[in-house]
Amino acid sequence: MSTILKIFAFPASILIICLGISTILGGHITPGGGFQGGAIIAAGFIFCAIVYGSEKTPFKFTHRFMAALESIGAIGYIILGLVGILFSGYFLYNIGVDLYNLLPGVSSVFNYPDAVHAGIIPYLNILIGLKVLVGLSAVVITFLEFKGE
Repeated sequence: MSTILKIFAFPASILIICLGISTILGGHITPGGGFQGGAIIAAGFIFCAIVYGSEKTPFKFTHRFMAALESIGAIGYIILGLVGILFSGYFLYNIGVDLYNLLPGVSSVFNYPDAVHAGIIPYLNILIGLKVLVGLSAVVITFLEFKGE
């Protein structure tokens, strides 16, 4: 790739990643969320991987790191689902909001004092964002590292 593109790619990808983080963190009150934010963050990493090549990219994704991120996302999602089953009987029950007043004492753990609190939804967005980030990045990194025989 050209030198101008290499100079532009890294700062642009940092801005793209920041936009993805903002999309994930605001996903419970704005359009977007975990999937969209994870895809935007992956686009930032993919942009650098394509411009610099898989060997010289500034973002080094090892297999162990990607497996750890995906495991954190999956296990965290399951844990939040099991917390809902444990306290209410429903998988992924939003114990912070507790619309049906099933958990008067437990809901204070995830309860926020403002009018737009979302309970466990922001945490689910973060975990889903991790899963999508790793999934999309892994596909592109695999294609970039494939050398035809």
